[in-house]
Amino acid sequence: MAGEIIGLGNVWRFPYLCYRNGGGVFFIPYFVFLVFCGIPVFFLETALGQYTSEGGVTAWRKICPMAEGIGFASQVIVTYLNIYYIVILAWGIFYLFHCFQSPLPWSTCDNWWNSKDCQNKEILLSNPNMFNFTDNWSFLHNTSSEDYYDEMNYTIIEQYSHTPEGEFFNNRLLRMNDPSSDGKILWDIALCLLAAWVIVYLCIFKGVKSTGKVVYFTATFPYVMLFILFIRGVTLPGAGQGIKYYLYPDFTRLADPSVWSDAGTQVFFSYAVCQGVLTALGSYNNYNNNCYRDCLALCCLNSATSIFAGFVVFSVLGFMALELGVPMEEVTASGPGLAFIAYPKALSMLPVSSFWAVLFFLMIIFLGLDSQFVCVESLATAITDMFPRYLRRRGAREILVLVIAVVCFLLALPLVCGRGIFLFNLIDTFGASGITLLFIAMFECIVIGWVYGADRFFHNIEDMVGYPPIPVFKYCWMFITPLICGITLLYNLEPESVHIYGEVLSPAYRRVGALLILTPMICIPLFVLRSLYYYPDNMTTPSSDLRQALPHKPILTLCKRVIFPAQGKAKLNVPLEMNEKTSLSFSAHCSKASIVLRLGLNHSTHHGEDKPERSSTKFNK
Repeated sequence: MAGEIIGLGNVWRFPYLCYRNGGGVFFIPYFVFLVFCGIPVFFLETALGQYTSEGGVTAWRKICPMAEGIGFASQVIVTYLNIYYIVILAWGIFYLFHCFQSPLPWSTCDNWWNSKDCQNKEILLSNPNMFNFTDNWSFLHNTSSEDYYDEMNYTIIEQYSHTPEGEFFNNRLLRMNDPSSDGKILWDIALCLLAAWVIVYLCIFKGVKSTGKVVYFTATFPYVMLFILFIRGVTLPGAGQGIKYYLYPDFTRLADPSVWSDAGTQVFFSYAVCQGVLTALGSYNNYNNNCYRDCLALCCLNSATSIFAGFVVFSVLGFMALELGVPMEEVTASGPGLAFIAYPKALSMLPVSSFWAVLFFLMIIFLGLDSQFVCVESLATAITDMFPRYLRRRGAREILVLVIAVVCFLLALPLVCGRGIFLFNLIDTFGASGITLLFIAMFECIVIGWVYGADRFFHNIEDMVGYPPIPVFKYCWMFITPLICGITLLYNLEPESVHIYGEVLSPAYRRVGALLILTPMICIPLFVLRSLYYYPDNMTTPSSDLRQALPHKPILTLCKRVIFPAQGKAKLNVPLEMNEKTSLSFSAHCSKASIVLRLGLNHSTHHGEDKPERSSTKFNK
């Protein structure tokens, strides 16, 4: 989970959003969304997976049949991520390959891809005022960052379009200056994409047990790199000024609704909620694993990483601003603008620049690999649990993961064609959009809080971890989280001008974007209608093989008043699926003076893993 939630957004998006939205003041809306939305939904999805021992689709089917569409919606988003997110890894591998040249190829203007307008570092230093917006340098800043803002911040790419770093990204990597490459596969980038998929497949095809061992390295290595870059960054001249710009509070920004919207969107993206990945990973936990403690620790780790990454990024950008003699506003960026233009430019100014560039792009690659591992794992787990009869056989998982890798690789090829950056940004902007995530989060909380019953879910969690969570989670699921998500969703629905790479979206692109947004969202009402048609009497009835520790208790109470009464009595629940590897174990719950019988499937047949049992059913004495 740490490898999934700690990714590129922590490094290239959070620091910029913090600077852009009032510096240290941005922490206020960020932590409000974190406490009342991010952590409750993060814990809900993880606990749901651990309780049901099912993937992102079948977990919701077991809890509430009519909510199965939530699972399908999350898998649609994961599919989007599997297609386009790995393209960033391909770019990172491409840059890493060129890091072993001296001088760095993006630090000079004498390469075959450079144009006659290329401005190298020496010219920039001799003309420190060339970036001032009052001067007529239109080829450097065709648009202002105040004119518009999109997720990938292509303003910085336009401003740096004729610097060596900008031309390497635009002309060498993306071939934006070559009309003959439009629609044609860029084979060097496609080979990097293939290499990224080969790495991903070799790391995860055996399942989460082997993937977990790989992630011990891939999840910790970026922290080593961040720490090294932090030490180097804060020792550079100008670092203090950069950190000041990062943290300096502007309290007037709190009145701007866009600041709160940015905070909510960042929390949902960073914590990987509403994507089914947390449910899939939680399903591999033992029934009595303390997921409550783990979730709180992971959330603290994620936010601390984001804040720490801000010091790493802005200390180096402060040095860059000082060296170029330009304001901090001119070197600040997020997304590819930071990772592939602004930060490489800063690194090229350091002594032994190739060494620092290798460290930086290794960090980018490992941060992305972790997230890609889990996205593929989530999709494979969901499909396996939907078709257990066919996919829990020996060798079936390896074939399934290979099919996912091949299909996603082929679907990603248009993104590594000439001008494929437009498709990339289209999927990034609309595929895993904040609108979709907020919509799914609302329904997740409504189903758990009001349909399945917040009190019943609390009883399930207490049965798993041994004690109930703090009561605030119940009220977040029932009221606070849906309300905040709904308000933020309505704000995000306001029409605005959307740009991709500095160009206004055409009507055709806007229709594709609308389709990307509506595809996952439409799954939820469709499955509600399906349940209403096929089994109207059992639309909200949980699966009978789910253990209910306190079935005689009301499933929902409010202010000590029963809203929904109990729906059953204590009974022996037996899993529906049994085989020769069913394990039987007894354990005593002294605190409840009860005997627990566990009847579960060994993981070797449940998901092709030789791991402890994934599902267990208990009954009271």
